[in-house]
Amino acid sequence: MKTIVSRTLSIHKEHEVLLKLETAGLNEEFAQKVIDSKGNDLALKVVRLISNGGFEATTSQKRAREIMGRNTFGIEEAIQHFGVTPSRQQIAGLSEIPFSEAMLEACKDTHVLVAVFQFSILEIRGRVPQDQRLFYNQDWYNNQAFAKKRGETEWKLVRKTPVANSTNKTWSEQQALLANNEETPTARMMTYTIIGHFLATGERLFENVYVRCLDIDSYGIRVGVGDFGSDGLDVDDDLGGDRGRGVGLSSARKFN
Repeated sequence: MKTIVSRTLSIHKEHEVLLKLETAGLNEEFAQKVIDSKGNDLALKVVRLISNGGFEATTSQKRAREIMGRNTFGIEEAIQHFGVTPSRQQIAGLSEIPFSEAMLEACKDTHVLVAVFQFSILEIRGRVPQDQRLFYNQDWYNNQAFAKKRGETEWKLVRKTPVANSTNKTWSEQQALLANNEETPTARMMTYTIIGHFLATGERLFENVYVRCLDIDSYGIRVGVGDFGSDGLDVDDDLGGDRGRGVGLSSARKFN
């Protein structure tokens, strides 16, 4: 039986695409390879490459994804969910994963491997679907410096839960719990990870808990994030540095 394909392109558009491919080097031999490709694999790879803005994962990135599985928010996910258009410089900077395979194996169930692009909290909030209520309805941080910082483009391994035994402790007591290869991430880093991971997997991190972050607001109060339920993510400056409220500590692994 003949396969009937639902047409999505006009004849004119198909002709234009074919001309572009031929100009780029498509010949009869290559065209036949696409036609003969098992499971339409070659055509799928071309479409995937186009949808990723021309980005193709490196061996290092592919291996990291094999280890981390769904706990990966890589360049592809950033393109899809945050509308990133990575520059060549950014792609080059992210080409190698800065964590050993041993560290990735140790963190594959507890952390998210994140390709973090230079978006502030305000920019992240403006890029996500507004009808999904991914952020609390709050504007107190609109003019705060920490919410405008864009940071660096880099890989991060961010813990999916508060540091063990870090709730109901002071900031100083929480910092003492960090291992030598751990650090406290910024609110921007945590926001990027929590929102991105949800968009990619549907999993809500920090749904019923708050965690302190590295930032201090203009009032000198420690900033935290959490309570990521149906009302969205709360960016909070009412956590302070004292005990109480069941507030934990966020953490991320340092580079090797």
